[in-house]
Amino acid sequence: MIGWFKQLHTAFGVSFLWLVCLIYFTQGFRSFVWTAVSYQLKDNLKLSPSASQFVTSIAFFPWSIKPLYGILSDCFPIRGRKRVPYLTLATLLSLLPWLILGLSAFLRNTRIELMILLTVQNLGSAMADVVIDAMIAEAVRFERASFAGDLQSVSWLSLAFGGICGSLLGGHALDNLPIDRIFLLFSVLPALQLFSCGLVEEGSVQGKAFSEGSTFNGSDMTSRIIDEEDKFSGEKSKISTLRRKKSQKNTKIAPTTENKFQAPNKNGSPLSPWYQSLKMATYTLFRAFRQPAILRPMAWFFLAHVTVPNLSTVMFYYQTEFLKLEASFLGTARVLGWLSLMIGTLTYNRFLKKTRLRHILMFTQVGVALLTVLDMVLVSRANVLLGISDKVTVLFGSALSDGINQFKFMPFLILSGQLCPPGVEGTLFALFMSINNLGSTVGSFVGAGLASVLNISSGSFDNLFLGIGIQVLCTFIPVVFLFLIPKEATGISA
Repeated sequence: MIGWFKQLHTAFGVSFLWLVCLIYFTQGFRSFVWTAVSYQLKDNLKLSPSASQFVTSIAFFPWSIKPLYGILSDCFPIRGRKRVPYLTLATLLSLLPWLILGLSAFLRNTRIELMILLTVQNLGSAMADVVIDAMIAEAVRFERASFAGDLQSVSWLSLAFGGICGSLLGGHALDNLPIDRIFLLFSVLPALQLFSCGLVEEGSVQGKAFSEGSTFNGSDMTSRIIDEEDKFSGEKSKISTLRRKKSQKNTKIAPTTENKFQAPNKNGSPLSPWYQSLKMATYTLFRAFRQPAILRPMAWFFLAHVTVPNLSTVMFYYQTEFLKLEASFLGTARVLGWLSLMIGTLTYNRFLKKTRLRHILMFTQVGVALLTVLDMVLVSRANVLLGISDKVTVLFGSALSDGINQFKFMPFLILSGQLCPPGVEGTLFALFMSINNLGSTVGSFVGAGLASVLNISSGSFDNLFLGIGIQVLCTFIPVVFLFLIPKEATGISA
């Protein structure tokens, strides 16, 4: 293990490797401070479950527009550098809100101001996530491609380790420290991240446009995507041939399309290279995403979120107010969730790679529905009648739910990687992740609306059983749309 880290130090440099580990650890450790946010909304602001879920849904919206950050850093360098300045800006945005909330009781205890600061903080975290992913991709591509898997492993390990530490320490911190101290304590990590940004060197792009090194003909991209669609859907070769003929016809039109981005303005001078880069990036991104081979699978993953109301905040209120579960115990349950997530990832990679994604996703939805029934057992108090304590029920559900949900997230990652055409991998993958995040946000809004309609509030959980029952039924809706997933797609890239 020590020798492995030494090799990575030699390949990428100590400062860069340290920055990667620190950022991913901080992303995982966010559970430490967001547990405190949940209690701040519930205990100090006295918000209802639906209002609390609405605030957090708004605050997490910046994670749904990640491609914008990628396009900004790709197309608009700051003083000739595309990554470190944006990473520094992102770190400042993720640091200052925690300092302000830790020092100002008024802003901490006012709903609108708190929501704005939390949104700014998520904006910084999401931007940092995009930029560090781009830096990793560039380091692997231009320096030590043979260490690609090792660097990704370090990233995932750092994220998981941060999540475990944040979940374990967050609950205990709430039992022993005021919430403002927790905000200030967490700000130490973004502060270290800000200092570390100054240790990483980045060469100047010297006025090179984004598209100069990676631009590809738009029709070539379309041809590749159509080939992928033929491969996944198992169409007959005759249909594939007809589509390729259409692609060849489009090739003749392509030069005109490219000239559109390089056309001079009314004064006869060429357009700004960064403006050209922005137009090219936006155009290629839109053209790639509108292809059915990409649009249909992403539509399914979006539907899988928005059709199922998210009642996690309501269950948090129920567990803390009705069941009287301590914050330290809920943190321990989250640790089991992280461990289950890692086990789920290993299980998928070991046993399910060759299984069709449609089958995996179908059984995953069924598994999620069964685990949601476990919440109904908890709310109906049937577990007590069976002699099973509330803590055991919550631990069992938390441990299994994250592992089973990983069986849905892994196909999402794999299919996203297979569908990304060359040249826009980073931005298009960020778009895929944003679709997933946006679906989760909309699902949270739906859950907040359902809780409001059923009059589920703090101290009044009479209709919670009905709400969870509706959630169980909705879990089967995405199964109806599984035809959107390529029929022959598996977890092995071709």
